[in-house]
Amino acid sequence: MTQCITCGTQLHPERAEKYNYCMAPECQEKNARGLTVVAIGMNKAADEFMILDERTREDLASGKYRDQRRGSFGTSAAAPAKPVTPAGRPSEPSRPSEPRRPSRTSRPRPAARRGPAPAAAQPRGPWTRSQEKLALLYNEQGRRPDEIAQKLGISSYLVTQIILSAKNRGKI
Repeated sequence: MTQCITCGTQLHPERAEKYNYCMAPECQEKNARGLTVVAIGMNKAADEFMILDERTREDLASGKYRDQRRGSFGTSAAAPAKPVTPAGRPSEPSRPSEPRRPSRTSRPRPAARRGPAPAAAQPRGPWTRSQEKLALLYNEQGRRPDEIAQKLGISSYLVTQIILSAKNRGKI
């Protein structure tokens, strides 16, 4: 029979399979160690957690539990270079020749509209364009609004507004 390493009492055979100490409060306090829990998969519906042991550690290192949302982000392949015209601007891809459409110059132009500016010219909100670009990039990477807010130094409410605004405009 196996004995407790702290007090020396005999351990029950089933307990001895996993532990080398007994259930006495003094032995529990001295020998019990917490478990490390790791989140291995997250989505909108649920999170998946596992106890981090050697086997789980090896599985994580091998890429078994990789985040599928980030699979296409940050690829190492460089984008193909666009050909440059003599003027130094990227050239347009060649298109098959199409029949030319008749000119629209003969149509009368509509009178100038009064009222609010078109949606594209209206301000997006109380954030800068660079904050919007970064927030949407971090969102695409799967980060939560509070993480994005901390990185950008703005409120998580503002990050949520940026993301919702982009969704309403069809950017996401």
